[in-house]
Amino acid sequence: MQCPECDGDVLVVAVPDELRGYLPSDPDTVAVCERCLTTTPVDGPATDDAAAVAALSTELPSAPETALSVAVFVTLCGSLALHRAEIEKLVSRIEHAGVDPLSALDRLGADPAFDLALDVERRRTQLTQLLD
Repeated sequence: MQCPECDGDVLVVAVPDELRGYLPSDPDTVAVCERCLTTTPVDGPATDDAAAVAALSTELPSAPETALSVAVFVTLCGSLALHRAEIEKLVSRIEHAGVDPLSALDRLGADPAFDLALDVERRRTQLTQLLD
């Protein structure tokens, strides 16, 4: 399977119950792009685990579920207007895990391993306004 956003390779991981509500259609499984970090709901069983997501970059949190939360956050940031409520809740969840989501977004945007599907500088400004 390839990423529908950039045709990159993907990891197919199970979505923990606590994260399902943040994604459209509450999927059991998502594909996480190894290039743009976009998450896409998929049908079928997981073939990778969340630890593989955390291993994509040293800029991702080492805790697998938090790394997956950050990937979901990156995806939702693609449409702030549609996902405002989910973003606000997910930011709180990520912060609770000890990670600054905006700093994580900055680091991921600067990581040469990724080509995120959003303009990080522009989104960061908008997120700062949204989250104040």
